[in-house]
Amino acid sequence: MRTKARALAPLRRQCLREGDSEKTDMFSTNTRGLALAMVAMAIPQTAQAQDRRPTMEVTRKADQKTINGPAEWFTGKVTISGQFQRPEPSRVSGAIVHFEPGARTAWHKHPLGQTLIVTEGVGWTQIEGGPTLEFQVGDVLWCPPEHKHWHGATPTQAMTHIAIQESLNGSPVQWMEQVTDAQYRAGPATPGAKRDD
Repeated sequence: MRTKARALAPLRRQCLREGDSEKTDMFSTNTRGLALAMVAMAIPQTAQAQDRRPTMEVTRKADQKTINGPAEWFTGKVTISGQFQRPEPSRVSGAIVHFEPGARTAWHKHPLGQTLIVTEGVGWTQIEGGPTLEFQVGDVLWCPPEHKHWHGATPTQAMTHIAIQESLNGSPVQWMEQVTDAQYRAGPATPGAKRDD
């Protein structure tokens, strides 16, 4: 009997440290107390572990707002939905952006770059000084940090993408001047055609 009591002593001390008088009282020197005490120790620890487990956050489509893209940042009809900004320490934000034919962003840059995942249609993008590139559904674009660029739909086809970027010093983007009609209409080089660079 004394051997069992000695075996239970560490568990009893743990319950005393935690201030759990109910579990402490379960520790007795009898044999039945051992089994009961072991069960009592296991259940609350499992429950505590579950309480500390992070939960998944789901924002339902019906709860997401859709807004029109502000005229200072876009040309043409653009809608933005599914906007998100994760709490610190994360710096990630994003949105689903839909461009009607002919719609596009203003010139802008991202301090830590931007990833675009194209979910519908065909679009164009350009980094300042570079060629206009065409992309389509299923493509993933990466614009490096601090590169002035624009992106949008083609003149004849709509385009939707998921935009993901990180904030630096509280901001994920620096907006600039509008892309002119001439810049936009220049479009991508015809595949296989020579370019005069």
